[in-house]
Amino acid sequence: MKTIRLTAAQAMVRYLANQMNEHGEPYIAGVWAIFGHGNVAGIGEALYGIRDELPTLRGQNEQSMAHAAIAYTKQLRRRHAMAVTSSIGPGALNMVTAAALAHVNRLPVLFIPGDVFANRGPDPVLQQIEDFGDGTVSVNDCFRPVSRYFDRIMRPEHLLTALPRAMRTMTDPADCGPVTLAFCQDVQAEAYDYPESFFERRVWRMRRPEPDRGEFEAAVAVLKAAKNPVIVAGGGVHFSGATETLRAFAEKHRIPVVETQAGKSVMAWDHPLNFGAVGVTGTECANIVSEKADLVFGVGTRFQDFTTGSWALFKNPARKILALNVQAYDSAKHDAIPLTADARIGLEQLSAALGDKTFQAPDPAIKIGWFAKADAVTNAPKDSNSLPTDMQVIGAVQRSSRDNTVVMCAAGTMPGELHQLWKAKLPLSYHMEYGFSCMGYEVAGGLGIKMAEPDRDVIVMVGDGSYMMMNSELATAVAMGVKITLVITDNRGYGCINRLQMGTGGAEFNNLYAHTNVNPIAIDFAAHAASMGAVASKVASIAELESALAAARESTVTTVIVIDTDPYPTPEAGGHFWDVAVPEVSPRAEVNQARARYEAALKERY
Repeated sequence: MKTIRLTAAQAMVRYLANQMNEHGEPYIAGVWAIFGHGNVAGIGEALYGIRDELPTLRGQNEQSMAHAAIAYTKQLRRRHAMAVTSSIGPGALNMVTAAALAHVNRLPVLFIPGDVFANRGPDPVLQQIEDFGDGTVSVNDCFRPVSRYFDRIMRPEHLLTALPRAMRTMTDPADCGPVTLAFCQDVQAEAYDYPESFFERRVWRMRRPEPDRGEFEAAVAVLKAAKNPVIVAGGGVHFSGATETLRAFAEKHRIPVVETQAGKSVMAWDHPLNFGAVGVTGTECANIVSEKADLVFGVGTRFQDFTTGSWALFKNPARKILALNVQAYDSAKHDAIPLTADARIGLEQLSAALGDKTFQAPDPAIKIGWFAKADAVTNAPKDSNSLPTDMQVIGAVQRSSRDNTVVMCAAGTMPGELHQLWKAKLPLSYHMEYGFSCMGYEVAGGLGIKMAEPDRDVIVMVGDGSYMMMNSELATAVAMGVKITLVITDNRGYGCINRLQMGTGGAEFNNLYAHTNVNPIAIDFAAHAASMGAVASKVASIAELESALAAARESTVTTVIVIDTDPYPTPEAGGHFWDVAVPEVSPRAEVNQARARYEAALKERY
């Protein structure tokens, strides 16, 4: 057997550079890295040696560069992924939040945090956490619950089994998610005689599991027996590449489609059978259809509480749930009739089994009525003296966008209103991280999307609160020449949570800047963005916003546009109950009234 002597770090990066996707393209597109004493000598030296084959990318924060990696793989439907490496200690722990985000959203990313010395000679090293009762623990054990696969590399030969397991996890459609290889820093530098065959090019194909015959027959039977089915389309439709299959299935059988946050854009917004966003942030028309459905057919959805209205949405007493999902865990939720299979394969086989069977599509008037209401709230304001609403900002961005524009967000007010109001024309033109709804994902996420699809316009919709959480990858976008457009809506605090606080009877407290701190806060976001190299401006009206967006579209550099908005208005139409527990007793009458409404809603649900 021919061998080659390499350090463990050199072996790891050489192996990663030779892993291909099913199209023969490198699966690991690059390595985001912030070096410290736990990875600079070992992994840093190895990455330098292979920099022409496996690019190294420098971020500003370990969490946000991981967010960029996650957005990249999501936009490419998991066909490519990235690795992220940090030193031990705080650098590693910064990535745990991003690992959780990837875990919730079923997205592949390879985390390679440096770890303590396997030989324990210099213990305790700088930044080492010591467990008084367990000598095997390091801070990297925090990755265990948020990783699909976790391993600690304590010997060079561990890579011979750990790396194939990592790749298998990231490329498996059912188990897909983050992998953590905690790499002891002394082991990174140790040499070993690796088999040359270990570094041969390998192609990893995404499996397309077919349905179990028994599950399939049960699914066909329940579909044939239904009178008013509805399809709840989730992110799995995108990952499976099943958007055209879903559209054909819905058209052939005349079944309405409603979209989750992750599933939005699986069908064009103006398709007659697309009734829009579902659930807590749903459209009126989608929720009407869902309430009446006797069969809720979930395709590639986790049935998150925002999708189901905390399981209060599907009101038909005869309703059943059919769940087509590649992951058995998701296809069996809430006593659903499971159909564990790839979304595209499952839909194709179901359609063939249903033959020419069709259903009565819902009255199109309910969709027309909803969009009339949506257009009314997104139109430019007639009164130019008042602050614009976030809804009006969305309208301006919509009017300034093209079909291939990708609008993205993650947390705060915008996710709910974009879910309801945004008119997505093409698949993956809507990118929302709402599985973890992680504040601070937006700027880095926009960078990752643009890296994935350079030819698309990427517009990041971010509130002042999320922007303040994490914005430093704006400098990275400028430095890399990756053009994105940010629209920062400044409502001077956490407007979304302030409204939730008020809606549950609470006093306005600790959310808007006006209700917290000793001194008033006034942040010049345009100046801040400009200091990182972006072309930045603040506009005073919706008309000025549209002009600035037109200029940004023609520009070749990252642009930031800031606009003040009113923190209180929200769409009056649409939406649904969401289970947010209200205190059972309180000296505030408003809380007691909210509790009474809450208890009434719970009785209706149960």
